[in-house]
Amino acid sequence: MQGTDEKLSATFTPVDVDAVLEKYDPESRYLKLTGNWATLVKIIAVCFSLFQLYTAMFGLFTAQIQRPTHLMFALTLIYLLYPTRKPKRAGSGGLQIHPVDIALSLLSIAVASYSLFTYENLMETAGLYSTTDYIMAALGILLTLEATRRIVGLPIVIIASLFLTYALLGPYFPGFLNHRGYEIKRIVTHLWFTTEGIMGIPLGVSSTFIFLFILFGAFLTSTGIMTFFIDISNAIAGWASGGPAKVAVLTSALEGTVSGSSVANTVGSGSFTIPMMKRLGYRPEFAGAVEAAASTGGQIMPPVMGAAAFLMAEFIGVPYVEIAKAAVIPALLYFTGIWVVVHFEAKKCGLKGLSRAELPNLWHVLKKDSYLIFPLVAIIYLLVEGFTPMRAALGGLGLCIVVSMFRKATRLNLTKLLNTLEAGARGALGVALACATAGIIVGVVTLTGVGLKMGDGLLALSGGLLIPTLIFTMITSLILGMGAPTTANYIITSTCAAPAILALGVPVLAAHMFVFYFGIIADITPPVALAAFAGAAIAKANPMKTGIEASKLAIAAFIVPYIFVLSPEILMINATPWGIAQTTITAIMGMIGVGAAVEGWYWTRMSWWERITILAGGLLLIVPGTTTDLIGLGLMALITVIQYYRTRTAKTVTTPSDRIS
Repeated sequence: MQGTDEKLSATFTPVDVDAVLEKYDPESRYLKLTGNWATLVKIIAVCFSLFQLYTAMFGLFTAQIQRPTHLMFALTLIYLLYPTRKPKRAGSGGLQIHPVDIALSLLSIAVASYSLFTYENLMETAGLYSTTDYIMAALGILLTLEATRRIVGLPIVIIASLFLTYALLGPYFPGFLNHRGYEIKRIVTHLWFTTEGIMGIPLGVSSTFIFLFILFGAFLTSTGIMTFFIDISNAIAGWASGGPAKVAVLTSALEGTVSGSSVANTVGSGSFTIPMMKRLGYRPEFAGAVEAAASTGGQIMPPVMGAAAFLMAEFIGVPYVEIAKAAVIPALLYFTGIWVVVHFEAKKCGLKGLSRAELPNLWHVLKKDSYLIFPLVAIIYLLVEGFTPMRAALGGLGLCIVVSMFRKATRLNLTKLLNTLEAGARGALGVALACATAGIIVGVVTLTGVGLKMGDGLLALSGGLLIPTLIFTMITSLILGMGAPTTANYIITSTCAAPAILALGVPVLAAHMFVFYFGIIADITPPVALAAFAGAAIAKANPMKTGIEASKLAIAAFIVPYIFVLSPEILMINATPWGIAQTTITAIMGMIGVGAAVEGWYWTRMSWWERITILAGGLLLIVPGTTTDLIGLGLMALITVIQYYRTRTAKTVTTPSDRIS
């Protein structure tokens, strides 16, 4: 057996993980500087983190100071770390930053500082701007868009540019999109100097809650918790049928509590789970799809949820803990759906798990490393107890430092502390610029009212009917979410797509969760499926086929949003403890039925009518309600009995020699 494993593993050549990550994740393309430039960048990044920690501990500055300062740090670092062209080597062997990038970095400081030092005068003049004001505002917008292109990617910049064009050329648009149009001076000052554009709510949330949670993730990672997640997942699921695939699902779910990057999670954990899945016998497309679908689900996993949950709380005016609580059951269903499909695929293909000898011992892992989850548990506890997200994040940060002291390898000396502060600041850059650019979109929406107009357009297209409106909103969210990070796609979809659903009386939380879900799964939905393409690159599989497989695996993400719009109880809205328990248990049973229908396998292979029947039963079980649950249970029970007796009959007629073969 060992020789066979070695032979199989030898057939899989290693993949350049860093190259894959840089191809599909623009945030990973930063310069690995050395020498004086590295020292300068480190100082700026550490100061960025210290500024955020100071304001979190001792009180925030006004929006006109907090947000431009936050953006100034982000722009400065991006132009130093993300080059305009491939950098040259300095004489010492280190990378040389291009003069253009140095100039842009200095210009970013100048433009942001101008806003900081003149905002009081601008408020007193009540909208009477000078020529210098117009120039600085225009430069600020251009610098923001260019920095976003470098670190986030081109799609969101294109979307923001289209919105800017719309604000300028409103009279030339047809039908409901027509508006009077605005001069360039009005557009740039509205977007730069007010708190309804770039300096609006999205950047405000980035400069407070989001940065601290990203910094918390950096500190938590420094304690070695990711290794713990991998070990615990292998110990729990590695031995089961299709073990490596289930390990990928469980690991991604756990990592999603800390990180919200679907591409980074796909590449990070996929670098070892995908080769393991292929070695076991999974098709390359399926192996890449499992990791991509599971990693994308990390963005809907409380408590972090790709940082978008904080924006949702601000947009709809509810405590953050309510968002996290509402996301629990849908996230559980999402990962259950993937787990079930993986299980039935393994059974259908006769795939076994890894041997116990290859896997870590569960109790040994828990005894050795379980203390690492204390900071994460502490954050959840503090949020439930009513602490603000900032205070909860600070508490988690402090506990991270404490638990790091338990082991010499993770102990945070001064060097490790500075490195962690730098990593946290660097990790926040993409979110900061995504929020800033999304602020351009929000600013145009508030200026022109296009959000309501798009909502009216969707309603007119659907005839005012709920289901067609949901379908059109889903399509809109998938398109708008292509290539955009979690925070940005939520801002875009909630601004442009959610109003149509809200107009039909859907609860505000359900409407926002609906567009949030479909904006996220754009990461695995062809034709732009960055997470799926990253998984395909590691698996050496066809990208489009991998995207299709990932979409099939994430079937829950296409079903559950419709369910919680029609039955908000699944989001714990007006639900009793008994109702929550019933909804959760029956919905999990329902996902088993849906997963079996997708794979065409239950106890054994299913006929077409069995697949339809068990799919109907599964969907009815997912829908909250006693009547639907009873009918769904009946249909599931029917197929279970048929499948059981078919399997038993097959075993009866099978000879011992047949079983051996």
